[in-house]
Amino acid sequence: MPHILLLVVALVTTLLTVAGIGYFSAALVASRAFLRQRRIQLPAFAPGVSILKSLKGLDPGMLEAFRTHCRQSYQGQYELLFGVSSLSDPAAAAVTQLQAEFPALSIRLIECPARLGSSGKVSTLCQLAPHARYDYLLINDSDIAVSPRYLERVMACFAAPGCGKENTKEVGLVTTLYRGRGHATLPSQFEALGIAADFQAGVLLSRMIEGGLRYGLGSTLAVRRAALDKIGGFAPLKDHLADDYELGARIFQAGYRVELSTEVVETAIPAYNWRGFIHHQLRWARTIRDARPWGYTGLIFTHGLAWAIINVVVTSFAVPDSSPLASVSLGLFGLSLLLRLAVATSVGMQVLGDNQVFAGLWLLPLRDLVQMAIWLAGFAGNTIVWRGERFTLHNGKLTKAG
Repeated sequence: MPHILLLVVALVTTLLTVAGIGYFSAALVASRAFLRQRRIQLPAFAPGVSILKSLKGLDPGMLEAFRTHCRQSYQGQYELLFGVSSLSDPAAAAVTQLQAEFPALSIRLIECPARLGSSGKVSTLCQLAPHARYDYLLINDSDIAVSPRYLERVMACFAAPGCGKENTKEVGLVTTLYRGRGHATLPSQFEALGIAADFQAGVLLSRMIEGGLRYGLGSTLAVRRAALDKIGGFAPLKDHLADDYELGARIFQAGYRVELSTEVVETAIPAYNWRGFIHHQLRWARTIRDARPWGYTGLIFTHGLAWAIINVVVTSFAVPDSSPLASVSLGLFGLSLLLRLAVATSVGMQVLGDNQVFAGLWLLPLRDLVQMAIWLAGFAGNTIVWRGERFTLHNGKLTKAG
């Protein structure tokens, strides 16, 4: 019986490895399509933009990330609105310093004391939006660093023509890919590598399969005010953990197009310990599972390299080394590894411009095994840890865990 069980596991993992090879191949096609898109000239479009940032605490490198938003080669008008729950928050001092460094820019610090729901970020955005002067609002996380042409490239997407049935839809939201800047700890490097070699590849593939994006990414949420008003503003998102995903999904459902800019931004990955890393990864996993349950289940096919490793180990016990099955197992492992490295370099290095990817390629097999374990753990409950507090996640909404 144990031998039969090993053979069954070997067969199942062989099939999953083959499916993973198909996934890696499709992800490569999606990344090449995105790279071709970069060669398309975008129309000139530079409307006034209000950049809204919800702040809580001062993180390392945050002030420099703010400065990148102040060095834009943008032909239109733009302003920066920073919201804090209290003016005693350490982030307020950073905004005051920014105002002194860039006196010619419209930079405002606004106190947003009301807590309107479980999400402090959305509560702040609800209170910032009425102060915004312009008809286009742009939200991104406090640690996001951008290039001087960020606004130019993002806002041009609002005037970009669609294709096929999307041609008649007005662009309601523009979002961007992002890369992670890891720190010295191994968990921090794992997360940065996962963003480059895994998460963003999935975004590009879902965009190709679905004919466009149907959600937003917190790295950039540039929204037309008319589209935001049509979905009731930010208030309906006040209890949602994945407010970025939900904002894009609601704007898409309201009949607008969600566009992915060719611009790539950068986020700083904390110097996690293993506990912090697992809490963060589980929060991601359970958020995705809650938002797209079938899509999350389908991630079983994205763990191709991990399945190939397990297949080699199980097959070595199930069949003799001279068996053709052993050779097939090793061949599938070699092909999986080759394609996995190709996806990491194509998406991570070429699409995202992440210069840390090459040095971290040797970590991919271990990182993929860890990520598969986290994916499995994502099914085992609805509890997440966020900013040191425990919440229960259901239908996208958070409730304080008792």
